Amino acid sequence: MKSLRSIVRGAGAALPKRVLTNAELAAMVDTSDEWIMQRSGIRERRIAGEGETTGSLAAAAARAALAEAQLTPDDIDLIVLATSTPDHTFPATATEVQNMLGMTQGAAFDINAVCSGFVYGLATADKFLRSGDHKRALLIGSETFSRILDWSDRTTCVLFGDGAGALVLEAQESDRGPAARGVISSHLRSDGRYRDKLYVDGGPSTTQTVGHLRMEGREVFRHAVVNLAETMQETLRATGYSAADIDWFVPHQANRRIIDATAQKLGIEPDRVVLTLDKHGNTSAASIPLALAAARGDGRIKDGDLVLIEAMGGGFTWGSALIRW
Repeated sequence: MKSLRSIVRGAGAALPKRVLTNAELAAMVDTSDEWIMQRSGIRERRIAGEGETTGSLAAAAARAALAEAQLTPDDIDLIVLATSTPDHTFPATATEVQNMLGMTQGAAFDINAVCSGFVYGLATADKFLRSGDHKRALLIGSETFSRILDWSDRTTCVLFGDGAGALVLEAQESDRGPAARGVISSHLRSDGRYRDKLYVDGGPSTTQTVGHLRMEGREVFRHAVVNLAETMQETLRATGYSAADIDWFVPHQANRRIIDATAQKLGIEPDRVVLTLDKHGNTSAASIPLALAAARGDGRIKDGDLVLIEAMGGGFTWGSALIRW
């Protein structure tokens, strides 16, 4: 029996030009390369410069994904942009990306689930495509977190970076079965009780300012390991796969200790974990698509591979998804 599946046609990435190293940060705040590496696994990150915005990075990543897919913007009828650092309060940055790509057709909107945004966006785009109402989607995660950081707070400013990643998804009829390509399953969760553990202390309706990122790192770590392991186990149970079946685990690139603990809890070997954290830092909703594009670009992720993704972000929000590439 055939059904519509959301197939990955292409992946792309875009990074700002400026590289900010741990050594440079040590000259700005009371920190060191050793302190940052020990607590996060980050060596450097990219910082958006003049003219580099969430929208411009998103458009560049989208063009790269379209090139791999051998498609043009005219072939796309849906843009879902995951971000918590939009170019403007409104309109949606997705519509600005639509304009940058020269598109006048289809629908475009933003989705905000912070670091979980790409997983939420994947689930959303997948449902649009499987409904049959849309044929091809650009799913983008793009962030300029450097613009909401308190650069005097060493507990947060050392962790985050800027960038964008994108996938082209296409609705295709496919036979059901273990070898069928596409998005297999996604599971989303949230719990608003933990808002104060990871949030931005500003907003149009409350302070009329953008605000800065605030985080209780230990609490986020504790919840992340438990929540992410549970949602990934739920995804595996729902699909009938086991950790041994996973070819590549592509986690949200937030913290090396969280990634290692989560992979160990699930029983995934380190050589099957895709890591870009050391070069990109935590790019929030952009981190998973950046890692997917890197692993696809260097040949690690191949057609037919089974890929597990997960993320947790402010809210709290969290989720996981399974994709047959």
